[in-house]
Amino acid sequence: MNRRDILKSAGLALAGSALLPLSGFAHSEEIQKDKQPKLSKKRKLGSLEVSSIGLGVQNMSRTYQTTIPNRKEMHHIIRKAFDNGVTLFDTAEAYGPLEVEKILGEATQGFRNKIVIETKFGWNIDQETGKRLPGLNSKPDHIKLVVEGMLKRLRTDRIDLLFQHRVDPEVPIEDVVGAIKDLIKDGKVLHYGLSEPGVQTVRRAHKEHPVTAIQNEYSLLWRGPEEKIIPLCEELGIGFVCWSPLGVGFLTGAIDESTHFAQGDIRGIESRFATENLPNNMALVNLIYKWSVQKEATPSQISLAWLLAQKPWIVPIPGTTQMAHMFDNIGAEKIKFSATELQQFNTELNAIKIKGERLPPFVQAFSDVEAPFKK
Repeated sequence: MNRRDILKSAGLALAGSALLPLSGFAHSEEIQKDKQPKLSKKRKLGSLEVSSIGLGVQNMSRTYQTTIPNRKEMHHIIRKAFDNGVTLFDTAEAYGPLEVEKILGEATQGFRNKIVIETKFGWNIDQETGKRLPGLNSKPDHIKLVVEGMLKRLRTDRIDLLFQHRVDPEVPIEDVVGAIKDLIKDGKVLHYGLSEPGVQTVRRAHKEHPVTAIQNEYSLLWRGPEEKIIPLCEELGIGFVCWSPLGVGFLTGAIDESTHFAQGDIRGIESRFATENLPNNMALVNLIYKWSVQKEATPSQISLAWLLAQKPWIVPIPGTTQMAHMFDNIGAEKIKFSATELQQFNTELNAIKIKGERLPPFVQAFSDVEAPFKK
């Protein structure tokens, strides 16, 4: 086992609420086939049926630590995830840029018709070179151009679930949905959603054409969607996809007070992981670790199981570039909280106040944005 894993022997004891170091645990990357967890449950995002846990492939071209994963191993992880019940795979044109869609397309050729692929448009990216240009671009003609490129990179004839990655403050959402409706009519897109949108933009979009899902950051570390977005989804019958359900690794025990981030790792400029805030925020990891021992599960499984317990239409999409972590994550489906346990966990959780912001200000500025009205 690695730093995310918990010794499950009866002899393991906690001294108060102290967190024992996770990095010292021995591990093996190989998991015997008969011990590999398999997903068996389905969930609905609107009318779209998917596995209870998906797989995010964002970092399969470049990790948070800025290393480049082995492409064949990424294919292997994607295929093994499918073999073990994962049917929802998440990517975006911005990942790479363009490259991660290619990796997913290469890996899924043998079972494309048995899975749901969700990808995202919206950043201003040159479709020929992949160069990032300033700002956003959700102009209708550009959306259609982007989708054509997506279909080629993903080696498919349709996108099951197309998200606007961020709301464009210069393009009315009615125009965005109009372009998507054209793509749906042409059979190139089946469902659509919005990521990190403003509440009123969701209502306006849903009025034009039913929104299948919202994709926002949501985890034990960041619970912002509970205030407005999740109640809105419940009201309108919209599914919810959680990005970063493991708090960019924090909830697994991968980050502590001694962590030094590589240059280029965005976590290094998120104030919730700043030196002055980490000692306070480690209380959350301590809580998860305590429950991991109690439930004979890993920190990742506790974190994901808590999300699954919130609503039956919430689907987390943990990302990874390691096979053992993928198996660890899908094993969360079997971890269940009783009503009493969930109440106790939430009482302890609510007593912890996270310090620092979830994103740098220049990134956060793209979230919770309302689209302009048509003139």
